[in-house]
Amino acid sequence: MSGRLSGKVCVITGTGGSMGREAARAFAREGASVVGCDLTVDAAQATVALVRAAGGTMASLQPCQLTKPTDCQALIDFAVRTFGRIDVLFNNAAMAYFNWLEDITDEEWDRDRREEVDLVFFLTRAAWPHLKASRGVVVNTGSLNGVMSFKTLGSLAHTTAKAGVIAMTRQLAMEGREYGIRANSISPGLIETNQTREQLKDPEWAAAMLGKTLLGRLGRPEEVANVALFLASEESSYVTGVDIVVDGGMKVW
Repeated sequence: MSGRLSGKVCVITGTGGSMGREAARAFAREGASVVGCDLTVDAAQATVALVRAAGGTMASLQPCQLTKPTDCQALIDFAVRTFGRIDVLFNNAAMAYFNWLEDITDEEWDRDRREEVDLVFFLTRAAWPHLKASRGVVVNTGSLNGVMSFKTLGSLAHTTAKAGVIAMTRQLAMEGREYGIRANSISPGLIETNQTREQLKDPEWAAAMLGKTLLGRLGRPEEVANVALFLASEESSYVTGVDIVVDGGMKVW
C-alpha cells in the first residue's frame, strides 16, 4: 500500500459494475477504507471479496437503491457507523437509457433523470455534513455525451442528464468552497463496461465511435478509476470545479 489515500474513508457507488469495481480496488490499494454499494448483490459482494483478498479494507451495502433518499441516507449512516467519518464521495453509479426525441416516452425521460441525476443529488446531500466536517472531496461521473452529441447515438435524456451532473459539480464546488470541500467530475468517453458491450455488438455503431477515438481503442475501466483516484487524493489539492475528460481523444477530433 503506497498510501495516497491512507486514513481516508471513501464512499464509492456502483461497486458491482466495471468502473466502480476498479475504483474500489484502486482506492483500497492506496490505503483507503472503502464503502461500496450496488443494486446487484452478488456483484457487489464479489468486489468486496476481491478487495479484501488483496489486503484492502472494504464494507458494502447491497441492495441499495440510490434513487430513494432513504437508501442514500442509510448508506451514509452505514459508512459513518462502520468507519466513523467520510472523506471522499465518488458518485459513480448510474444507468443510462438511449432514445431519440421523437421516440422517447415520458417514463423513459423520468427514469433517466432519476438514475443519472437524482441519485447524485440525494447522496451528496446526505453526505454533505460529513464532508464539511472532514473538508472532503466529491467526485462525480459525467460523460463525454454531456458535452458532445453523436449522430449514431439517440441519447437525448442521457446527454441532458450528464450535462446536469457536470453543472451540478460546478455548483457543488462553489457551495463547498468555504468548508474546504473540492468537487470535480470525470467524463468518460467510450469505455468497455457491462453497459457498452451490448452497444459494441452493432458493427456500424462500433466503427463510427472507434473511428472518432484518436487512440483507436476502447478505454479501460481502470483508466477512469485512476483519474478518480487522482481527484480523490491530495495530488489534486488545487483542482476544483472542473470536468476531466477521459476519452482517448474523441473530444478533439
